[in-house]
Amino acid sequence: MKFAVKAWSNGRARAGLLQVGSCELETPALLLTTRKGLPVFISPDLLPSLPSPDSRLLQFSPLHFLDSISPKTMSEVGGLHQMLGLKEHIFVAIPRDSILSLPDYGSTNKIGASFETPCGRRLIKPAEYMQMISSMKPNMWATLADEVPAWVSEKRNRASVDRTVRWLNDCITSNLATTSGGAVFGSIVGGSSVEERQRCAQEVAQQNVSGYYIGSFGLGESMEERPALLSAVTDILPDEKPRQISGLGLPEEVLQGVAAGIDLFDSAYIYHLTLGGFALIFHPEKTSRHGYDDQLRDTSSDDTKINLKATIYRHNTHHYLGFFRLIREAIKEGRFEQFREKFIRSRRDHIFDAAAAVSA
Repeated sequence: MKFAVKAWSNGRARAGLLQVGSCELETPALLLTTRKGLPVFISPDLLPSLPSPDSRLLQFSPLHFLDSISPKTMSEVGGLHQMLGLKEHIFVAIPRDSILSLPDYGSTNKIGASFETPCGRRLIKPAEYMQMISSMKPNMWATLADEVPAWVSEKRNRASVDRTVRWLNDCITSNLATTSGGAVFGSIVGGSSVEERQRCAQEVAQQNVSGYYIGSFGLGESMEERPALLSAVTDILPDEKPRQISGLGLPEEVLQGVAAGIDLFDSAYIYHLTLGGFALIFHPEKTSRHGYDDQLRDTSSDDTKINLKATIYRHNTHHYLGFFRLIREAIKEGRFEQFREKFIRSRRDHIFDAAAAVSA
């Protein structure tokens, strides 16, 4: 994996180029959320209908496979690319996926991280996690992290940083002794503490990793306190390595992350929109809104509902990938802050207008 910053806007926002094998993708970029390596609402044969190469970044959680194929069988098949027949796609593995594998900080201990998974609550040890990574052979993967919400005690937050740094060393050591390969993203946590996030970032920045996964966001922190927490991390990290984050899904949150210098984002936002039957519409540099598809609500055939969801998912994916393209253009042209301010103002005005129309 290679990464290079191509352009800077005012502040920390940056446009980059991520090269994985023969595939080159511009950043900031969207990672499509998947279930066992495939987007939830569409079949593999429809993946080529999504914009390329922007849609080739697929994020998955190895924990989704706990109730199905074993690491041994996965390894014998040749990894996730071979099993799914998606050799040209880029798979990015993190334990948390913001939808089905959420951190369960109350049950996490010094032995391993606990998650609420599709097959129940599971405690995942670093060695077990690395066995899954080794068998699945993702292009990029994040080390195991103890992600905690914003409201935990200072003591619990410190413990999460200590564990995450220790597990990072365990994962790197294990990776050297396996054939997992792939670019390693060191996990950074710290909850709602600027000091702990700085401490964790300093520790992880000294490690031999290819990039960084910034965790513990979207877990109770407010929009107002988030910029300081993001900057506490990105100000410390080297510029030449990519930064990935989970938990920032709304367009406003993505813009917050971009402003802080984040490069890769998950797509839980368009997953939830599609699940509810909402279609996303972006007017370039103006606003975005949700349109409800009455056909999905009124149809009685399950097959028809599935087909409509596939259509809405592709629609939402096209629009959100287009949003990221506009962000990259604004950064390259040195007008990101203007783009951000105009977008947020227009979106807010649209929401107010919609609310007024409903109450009228």
